[in-house]
Amino acid sequence: MRTSLRPLFAGIDIGGTTTQVVVCSDDLTVLDRAETATPAREGGTAMIGAALDALAPLLARTPGHLVGAGIGAAGVVDSAGGRILVASDSFHGWAGFAVTAAVEDALGVPAYLDNDVNAFLYGEVNGGAVRDEADVLGMTLGTGVGGALWTNGALYAGPHGAAGEIGHIPGFGDLPCSCGGRGHLETLASGRSIAARYADRTGQERTAREVAEAAVDGDEDARAVYRAAGEGIARAIVITAGVADITTVVVGGGVAGAWPLLEPFIQSALAADPPVSGHPVRLVRAALSSDAVPVGAAARVRGELGTRSGTM
Repeated sequence: MRTSLRPLFAGIDIGGTTTQVVVCSDDLTVLDRAETATPAREGGTAMIGAALDALAPLLARTPGHLVGAGIGAAGVVDSAGGRILVASDSFHGWAGFAVTAAVEDALGVPAYLDNDVNAFLYGEVNGGAVRDEADVLGMTLGTGVGGALWTNGALYAGPHGAAGEIGHIPGFGDLPCSCGGRGHLETLASGRSIAARYADRTGQERTAREVAEAAVDGDEDARAVYRAAGEGIARAIVITAGVADITTVVVGGGVAGAWPLLEPFIQSALAADPPVSGHPVRLVRAALSSDAVPVGAAARVRGELGTRSGTM
């Protein structure tokens, strides 16, 4: 096939701080990528505009023709309707925004919307650390904590699009969460919360990455914060394994950058309190890094268009 005729799939990841865009071939190879700041305080039109502005030069210099675009977005989404249902306090004018309509109007191709963690899991199952696995919990540890379920070889979003959202289930203490609830996993394991918990203990303002570096250097307060995060993550895994009998957990997001520090705390807690099935859950770090969400979004649209055409 001449490169001018090859189909291209766009993947967009709209995060609270950064928007990532990729252009993929039909085998999900990333042909080009870019990132830009997310204008999260300026509303949905500005956020989509920033994503499309970042995507435009990629499409201009990549031979082929765009056939579809996938979007992974923070918050609870109505995938069928292409809208954001619920967004965190980091975003203004995002809840209720018609994402796919805006993208389709701008690009002239079909667009599909997913929660960003669902898209992350699509990416890792299609070309990452859990390729072709059937029953997986995906967790992202970033500004917040997100979760998604892959069961019997397919994404399970649930009737309201919130299946797998282990980051916002109570029972992890009593600290206030960014969503307005209390005692959610996010209050222990997000980057924002790790920094806040360290400041509570020491009075020092450090980022989650700086707290991880301090922990590696022997700072016991920093180690205690990461231990609490790891134990909370392990408890969330056990809860999910008890409900959905998942066999594997893939963890991504910025906080997973401290994997050599975090993983032993998770594994130790899992060993002390294993799943009710008696079978250990395989724990792996995500392989696609910052490409996971946009590649997963592209995988979703490729699958949708392939299913409809009967060619994939």
